[in-house]
Amino acid sequence: MTDHNFTAPDSLEDVRTYIRENDIEFLFAQFVDMHGKPNAKLVPATHLDGLMEDGAGFAGFAAGEIGQGPHHPDLAAMPDVRSFTPLLWRPGVARIACDVHVEGEEWPYCPRTILRRQLERARSMGFEFMVGAELEYFLVRKREDGSIELADQMDTLDQPCYDMRGLTRHLDFVSDVARKITELGWGNYATDHEDANGQFEQNFEFADALTTCDRAIFFRYMVESLAQERGMIATFMPKPFSHLTGNGCHFHMSLWRDGENVFEADPADDPRGMGVSETGYNFIGGLKAHAKAYIAVTAPTVTSYKRLVVGSRSGASWAPVYVSYGYNNRTQMLRVPGPGRVEDRTIDGSCNPYLAAAVTLAAGLDGVEKGLDPGEPTTELNLHEISEEERTKLGVELLPATLLDATRELEQDDVMRAALGTTPREDYVDYFVRVKQREFQEWHDQVTQWEVDRYLQLF
Repeated sequence: MTDHNFTAPDSLEDVRTYIRENDIEFLFAQFVDMHGKPNAKLVPATHLDGLMEDGAGFAGFAAGEIGQGPHHPDLAAMPDVRSFTPLLWRPGVARIACDVHVEGEEWPYCPRTILRRQLERARSMGFEFMVGAELEYFLVRKREDGSIELADQMDTLDQPCYDMRGLTRHLDFVSDVARKITELGWGNYATDHEDANGQFEQNFEFADALTTCDRAIFFRYMVESLAQERGMIATFMPKPFSHLTGNGCHFHMSLWRDGENVFEADPADDPRGMGVSETGYNFIGGLKAHAKAYIAVTAPTVTSYKRLVVGSRSGASWAPVYVSYGYNNRTQMLRVPGPGRVEDRTIDGSCNPYLAAAVTLAAGLDGVEKGLDPGEPTTELNLHEISEEERTKLGVELLPATLLDATRELEQDDVMRAALGTTPREDYVDYFVRVKQREFQEWHDQVTQWEVDRYLQLF
């Protein structure tokens, strides 16, 4: 570990100083597409001034889902110096997260820009949106036939969560990641073996939403890179194994004003006893009101909905399937783990964190603006065991069962439509829905081995 952990720069001059004092030779000018895939150009650090003035040029159509066709002008990735992050495992290289511009204007298909605009709306209401992200991942290897297997073949316990031996067998890897999180100044405070065999979670401190999302993109990239150097694959895929718990990316959220958490209240002053203010409950009310729509963004792949399974418990899923909230109860969609924050458990490892933060913030702010009451919590219930009759009696709604169902909810939600913004050609929601429904159709058109095994000679 270095004597002094990295401190994120506040200015371009801070970046210049770090480059000079740490022999940074190259810069990744990086942006993400709709799917959260990091795209970058490697720019010599000697060209920093040109990069800051003109950005890095890309043929957008080739980079992924960023709202461009082959006939559109190039996009420019414009750096945000506050996101400057050294690649600690690759001395001499750093990353700068970028916003996408086209012909000198902000590009409304840029996920980071979409989040920034929603954060500006929150600030206009006097709020700063704070987020902590919990990213889970599996360590696997590919077999010769293209299938995958756990990197640790000794990780076979029926209940491997928190298994010290499984953690120890990967200690060199996870401790390397943990040290780098701390050296980056993010504040690693825990690493654990998660609920599935071969699954891990490494936590870092919460921050403002834009910073956390920049870090989430870099964290996935860093973990994947370090795993590949060791002959492994780190996957954040929501459900790589049908019989094991999936990968979440739970967000812990709160609104702050003047350095104070406005969600927090003395539990003695909270009639529900959770230590949540009226503003916090209104935010939860907004999340509940829009959950069936925004889950298309927080759980954005066909595989996401194999993580969301009715009746699941440890060993298969900790994921929510009901629109609900409660205190420190992991079967809830929205968990209040302690005073002053709410955890959204719909969000999974395949999310684009910028878009996920934008839609959850928009839903919560709608609840605050309208004073939405979230209703009474279902804290005492194990929702994985609730009957259909009990659910109906309680008025607890089901989340969408497939990506197709979720996108149909999303395109009908005016709050989500406004939050994701409009472009010269269309609302971003319509673009997102079109891409995701095409993805669903491509999956639906496949004939799987399960279907062949079940139906080939059944009739």
